[in-house]
Amino acid sequence: MAKYVAAVDQGTTSTRCIIFDHAGRIVGVDQKEHEQIYPQPGWVEHDPMEIWERTQEVIRGAIEKAGVKPGDIAAVGVTNQRETTVVWDKNTGKPYYNAIVWQDTRTKDICDELAKDGGQDRFRPKVGLPLATYFSGPKIKWLLDNVEGLREAAERGDALFGNIDTWLIWNLTGGPNGGAHVTDVTNASRTMLMNLETLDWDDEILDIMGIPKKMLPKIVPSSDPNTWGSTLKDGPFGDEIPVCGDLGDQQAALVGQTCFDPGEAKNTYGTGCFLLLNTGTEPVQSKSGLLTTLAYKFGDAPAVYALEGSIAITGALVQWLRDNLEFFKKSADIEPCARSVPDNGGIYFVPAFSGLFAPYWRSDARGVIVGLTRYIKKGHICRAALEATAYQTRDVFEAMIKDSGVDLKALKVDGGMVYNDLLMQFQADILNVPVVRPVVAETTSLGAAYAAGLAVGFWKNLDDLRQNWQVDKTWEPQMDEETRAKLYKGWLKAVERTFGWVE
Repeated sequence: MAKYVAAVDQGTTSTRCIIFDHAGRIVGVDQKEHEQIYPQPGWVEHDPMEIWERTQEVIRGAIEKAGVKPGDIAAVGVTNQRETTVVWDKNTGKPYYNAIVWQDTRTKDICDELAKDGGQDRFRPKVGLPLATYFSGPKIKWLLDNVEGLREAAERGDALFGNIDTWLIWNLTGGPNGGAHVTDVTNASRTMLMNLETLDWDDEILDIMGIPKKMLPKIVPSSDPNTWGSTLKDGPFGDEIPVCGDLGDQQAALVGQTCFDPGEAKNTYGTGCFLLLNTGTEPVQSKSGLLTTLAYKFGDAPAVYALEGSIAITGALVQWLRDNLEFFKKSADIEPCARSVPDNGGIYFVPAFSGLFAPYWRSDARGVIVGLTRYIKKGHICRAALEATAYQTRDVFEAMIKDSGVDLKALKVDGGMVYNDLLMQFQADILNVPVVRPVVAETTSLGAAYAAGLAVGFWKNLDDLRQNWQVDKTWEPQMDEETRAKLYKGWLKAVERTFGWVE
């Protein structure tokens, strides 16, 4: 009898495999980083073959560390960095070009051109998204327009597109020898090509962008009893295990946090920051710069939608201070550095390295540090960097309340930065709501495991999953209203300074 579910969590900077038991506890984990490729300013790429290599290595590593037999695993779920775009040859399994990462801004001219007819919200009523460099559709168009021979290959049916979930599922289930070419509704909703109502590719938008439909994967539920295929006996899992769970990373975290009721919200603190609010079975169109997206679809049950605020740079700012400026050796060292000063010294750090995402959507913005005086030390910059994450979350939080009319009572949090006490306390203070961390903070992987496990009956229903969720720590607001208002006013002033930098 199978006792575990495996999740492959392919993120922006690393890949993990985690094995979970029925109580949602981690029994084995392995993780490896992959290279970030910056061919020119604003361009960000990954090597899809390196990602597939790392994926195989961490699967073997997690199984070994957990000490489980392949036959003990009931199902495999996949979760992934969303919008990162791969196009490959279905006959050889080789990519035509590096993966273009979600942070990449090379498609700005394509987006501007498309916006000439109908503005930035030209496709929003259908897809819930503004025209922005973030999404996959314009990235596919760029590849078709710029990679020699690719358009012809796509029209012949030899070139396949996928976000990273599709790329991994295809490889896990056989690759060129019958691999499943699928994506779930959550990942499809990040392409700017899927109609929110029909949950299918939109022919009109494909036509406008010049994208051949035959290169696109089949859209499937996030948790699918009709499993898409099995892992291979000679593959990294060493056995045939059904692959039947697929969620974009932020939706996976929403599922892992068991936010199954309308009005429940979570924030994930990773490379970027992503605040999602469950809005139920009807899409809510945002008037405040948020995205309307799919939250999940389990089997034949109706799809559930969410409002999302996406912030491009949060944890990546800590990495930047570590790697580019060499402020400290390990990311965790930012907290003692920030604690070496009592406050931010009057400075704000707006990390608009690749423009600003929600709720501003300004691709012309670039990063600034404002308010500098000779008093400022390294500790102040570290503190301002952490505070930037909390302020950006407040921007999105305000927009969410405006759009949904729901007064959020608390914020469930997860991701790597939630172990930073200084940041979490400041987050509670600047939002004026409690911030709650669960026992299992690896909620992205857990959500992918839940999707796969539900599909094969490893977990019976949503109540099974709710029982697994437990509070680890809560931060209560401690700041007075006057200080909160003054600090946030300064932040909004700093944000304005970033606008219009790129002509």
